[in-house]
Amino acid sequence: MPDPLLYRTLVWLDYRLAALFALGLPLVLLVWAAIRRERALQRLLGLYWKVASLLLIAVLLLTDNRPVGFLVALLAQLLVVICLWFWVDLNEELADLPPWRPLPLAVRAWRWGVSVFAALGALLSSLALGCLGGDLRRPFCQAWLEAPDDLHGGAARVFAFLFGGTWSAAIAAFVGYVALVAYGVGLLQWALVRLPRQGRVAGGF
Repeated sequence: MPDPLLYRTLVWLDYRLAALFALGLPLVLLVWAAIRRERALQRLLGLYWKVASLLLIAVLLLTDNRPVGFLVALLAQLLVVICLWFWVDLNEELADLPPWRPLPLAVRAWRWGVSVFAALGALLSSLALGCLGGDLRRPFCQAWLEAPDDLHGGAARVFAFLFGGTWSAAIAAFVGYVALVAYGVGLLQWALVRLPRQGRVAGGF
């Protein structure tokens, strides 16, 4: 295992890069693709957001120190890499787009960048799987809980200002569990029904 201080620094770097590669850039690219009416790029980015929503579920679970959040975070990053390269029809459509045009070039660069980032992030997350045992006081566990705690504090203040209510860690975890169950049902339905029927074709997924 790496030095705890170094590991904490890497985890915080992972969270900050996630804000850029997993949140900011794909949102800009999705709006750009919608404006330019690039259907293939819109479908790819739409699929990315469906899969990447699992990252938000992981943050909700980690907000209330739920150990399953560590496993969800790892699976989310692996699924992000898979979803960006899995679809045969989208890969062919993207390959047919002129490589010198700004939007397709930006999407290609982002796809490679976020794939490398997610793969490295999954490797970093795998070192925290020991936290599934429930002892979250270890430095390697606490490193992953700091950012969700900070984010929760800001979200709670915004929620209280807008709605006059309380957004607690327990509520965040409950929402996370409900979303995780819904996500699991949707993923099973796709794996057992759509995938055998359509194969690696994005279709209406």
